[in-house]
Amino acid sequence: MAEHESLEYGKADFVLLDNVSMEEFMGNLKLRFEKGRIYTYIGEVVVSVNPYRAMNIYGRDTVEQYKGRELYERPPHLFAIADAAYKAMKRRNKDTCIVISGESGAGKTEASKYIMQYIAAITNPNQRAEVERVKNMLLKSNCVLEAFGNAKTNRNDNSSRFGKYMDINFDFKGDPIGGHISNYLLEKVQTCQKGAPESLLRSLHIQKDPTAYTFIKVGGQIKSSINDNADFKAVADAMKVIGFTADEIQTVYKILATILHLGNLTFGVDGDVTLIENTKLVSVIKDLLSTKEENVEKALLYRTVATGRDVIEKQHTTQEASYGRDALAKAMYERLFCWIVGRINDIIEVKNYDARVHGKNTVIGVLDIYGFEIFQNNSFEQFCINYCNEKLQQLFIQLVLKQEQEEYQREGIPWKHIDYFNNQIIVDLVEQQHKGIFSVLDEACMNVGKVTDEVFLQGLNGKLAKHAHYTSRKLSPTDKSLEFDRDFRIRHYAGDVVYSVVGFIDKNKDTLFQDFKRLLYNSSNPVLKGMWPEGKLSITEVTKRPLTAATLFKNSMISLVENLACKEPYYVRCIKPNDVKSPLLFEQERCRHQVEYLGLLENVRVRRAGFANRQTYPRFLQRYKMISEFTWPNHDMPSDKDAVKKLLKGCGFDHDVAYGKTKVFIRTPRTLFSLEEQRAEMVQRIVLFLQKVWRGTIARMRYRRMRAALIILRAYRRYKVKSYIRDVNRRFKNVRSMKDYGRHVKWPTPPKVLRKFEDALRNIYSRWWAWTLIKGLSPEEALQVRAKVACLEALKGHRADLGLQRAWEGNYLKRDSPDTASSFTLVSSELQRKDKFMRILFSCNVRKINRFHKAENRAVLITDRHLYKMDPLKQYKPMKSIPLYNVTGVSVSPGKDQLVVFHTKDSRDLVACLQGLVPANESRIGELVGTLLSHFKSEKRKLQVNIASPIQCSMNGRKYTVIVEPKINQSQPDFTKSRSGYILAVPGN
Repeated sequence: MAEHESLEYGKADFVLLDNVSMEEFMGNLKLRFEKGRIYTYIGEVVVSVNPYRAMNIYGRDTVEQYKGRELYERPPHLFAIADAAYKAMKRRNKDTCIVISGESGAGKTEASKYIMQYIAAITNPNQRAEVERVKNMLLKSNCVLEAFGNAKTNRNDNSSRFGKYMDINFDFKGDPIGGHISNYLLEKVQTCQKGAPESLLRSLHIQKDPTAYTFIKVGGQIKSSINDNADFKAVADAMKVIGFTADEIQTVYKILATILHLGNLTFGVDGDVTLIENTKLVSVIKDLLSTKEENVEKALLYRTVATGRDVIEKQHTTQEASYGRDALAKAMYERLFCWIVGRINDIIEVKNYDARVHGKNTVIGVLDIYGFEIFQNNSFEQFCINYCNEKLQQLFIQLVLKQEQEEYQREGIPWKHIDYFNNQIIVDLVEQQHKGIFSVLDEACMNVGKVTDEVFLQGLNGKLAKHAHYTSRKLSPTDKSLEFDRDFRIRHYAGDVVYSVVGFIDKNKDTLFQDFKRLLYNSSNPVLKGMWPEGKLSITEVTKRPLTAATLFKNSMISLVENLACKEPYYVRCIKPNDVKSPLLFEQERCRHQVEYLGLLENVRVRRAGFANRQTYPRFLQRYKMISEFTWPNHDMPSDKDAVKKLLKGCGFDHDVAYGKTKVFIRTPRTLFSLEEQRAEMVQRIVLFLQKVWRGTIARMRYRRMRAALIILRAYRRYKVKSYIRDVNRRFKNVRSMKDYGRHVKWPTPPKVLRKFEDALRNIYSRWWAWTLIKGLSPEEALQVRAKVACLEALKGHRADLGLQRAWEGNYLKRDSPDTASSFTLVSSELQRKDKFMRILFSCNVRKINRFHKAENRAVLITDRHLYKMDPLKQYKPMKSIPLYNVTGVSVSPGKDQLVVFHTKDSRDLVACLQGLVPANESRIGELVGTLLSHFKSEKRKLQVNIASPIQCSMNGRKYTVIVEPKINQSQPDFTKSRSGYILAVPGN
């Protein structure tokens, strides 16, 4: 059991699951991911989930925690697997390998880097300069290979587009002395060097803008988190450290620049002659390749063919020329990458090592290779990658079983045969001689005449018609998920994959015209010349047909599997939690699919088929000896094995264990959990005993108390905060179903630290409450609410009664004078017909001052276009109308009176007091102001509202002051003339 991880983080080893089912497996994986535990064991296999964030778990202190420890002693980690592989290699003098697999973006390359860093950190304790140099070169080689072998994809910012296997050689002391790198199936179109300095770009005739080049136009437009300038410098420095000469590095830049320029070459036709349209590029390419311009042009436009003893030059069509150009660019990149790998191997490989003198040379291999892939369109590359995974899965099951069997035999425990899915049938489907898909593909490529992808598919249908794991549309006519003459499906161990045969023939042939090979061989640049040795052959020399891409890949896979099979394997299975690179999202189905095709559940079953856990006797005693009186604090039996037997027999677990030569094997997880529970219980007693011994030390006691107080204080603070949040959540849980939407709910008192947070919460709630009320209102009700809000904004704090608690009717002339309502209705209808207004905003009886400074009774009608003055004694005959756009503002007093002054542009203000109030104490000033403000706001016009006493106004071009005076004997409000203006006398009681 891994220490320092309680069950709140789930099971640190999937072998310890109560039931081995996909649901329990996924539940444990998700729980650990959400708790920040990205590594979990399956026995000695590490399952890694990409965290999509930087984690502080790879520093020097972490290295020290795992150095020399057993797997189960620390929480799961990559370092534990790396240490286990290193210990096995050093202690047992056995070659080991670490196989890292998973799909693009799952974190394989990062895992391989951390493993390399760990091995570098724990070796060479004496700090020997030569060992440090080797370690530095191994780490720097990783940087160079990433630069040339990785690319930005839609799945991954730094995706490995090649498989890499690195052997690290160690001397008898366990220090690295060299290494060797093998690469597999490089995707060849991926060049992009944007971070170079201006001087270098000018010498290569390259622009800084990546969109100027056809080959990298799409990639240049994608935003990336990668810093190209910093990475370019790091790669350049790494190449120098490894040992690349200045000429070699310059040649690398020239080849990359040539590839970019090749992508921009275009071909045209002049009559029957094919021409290069942008001939300036030919001159640039000639300089970069150190060859002649006419040779470059000839190689691009013509193909030299030998017919017997005769040699003829055949002109390309534009299509053939474009094909040749692309093939040259791909071939140059592939040769460059293989040359870089070869140069690194030349430098880092072990030299002058004599096993008789220096001791046995042991190896740790690290395999970072593409995982199983299923895309919308799966082509030749995906087919090769998935075949590779079939081979590795077959090896994985075989080696895990073999490893288990060997350990059982080593320990003298009987081995029980385990059935498992043997995917040899699928491997044979791909690689079998004469019948396999690769053979059919090679056969199709060798046929004379025009060979198409459809012909290849027909060959597959003919030879594999009865194979249980192969089908196509011709063999399954009703399966509409397959296209006729295009698709075939293979039932892989990881699921069904549909492949499109489009491009299979071209990618398999991977042909490059001999003219290009001769062109590059004849370069005056010795580095470039050395990359194309076959260019020295003359056109008439007979050469063997080059091996196809499929055959080369199959041979390399067979060689890889043979290499891995003779080593003791350790596995890292990488899982991608989501497709959006989120550190929080765990997509259940996405992860479940990867768990299935990585065969993780089968791995758990294989491990569980025998004994779930095994530990050496000393380690077991060290952890559990306190459980038994016979082993605590130390036992007096002949051996640790006897002591373990006595302990387990005393606990009643003798039936569930087996005793090997050096290890105890525990069959079920339940026994292990029971041992852990008993240990936890005994640890408490031991702690109490130790406390009693040391309690005499006053300083430590005070320290413990202070620390406990601090923890309690922090916990109490957290408790108060959580209690407040829970209380708010409980009180407002059902506000949507409450009649008043929670307005009656009393807010709990927050702790001091959350006072600002409470203000924000209250604000959020108030806005939600207002929105909830408003969203159900009718258009008329919404207008009234807007008017009330406008009134509140303008008059709140200035007037006591705004009339907000009652419904605003607006048109009060009908209600206040029911006897004359019909006359008013006729007049208003006639005005509406004449002036085309849309609606009545406000109407009311008023007492106003006329131009002769006399007070008189009138009615005011305000529409959305005019303000009308009417005579109620003459059946509401309109006396005068003021266009509403002439009204610039209104003034009201801060008291309870109904005085209102309408200010106009022509300085002929209307001074009035609202009358006919029913009930008598009803105030309509708030409604009048709010309605006008809301209307003006809807028309995006400004209305100035003044609250003042006295009120200033203009009449007939002169300034006047209106004063409100309460009088005890006054029954109705009325205006009188004063020296400076007017007095509105209102009832004083």
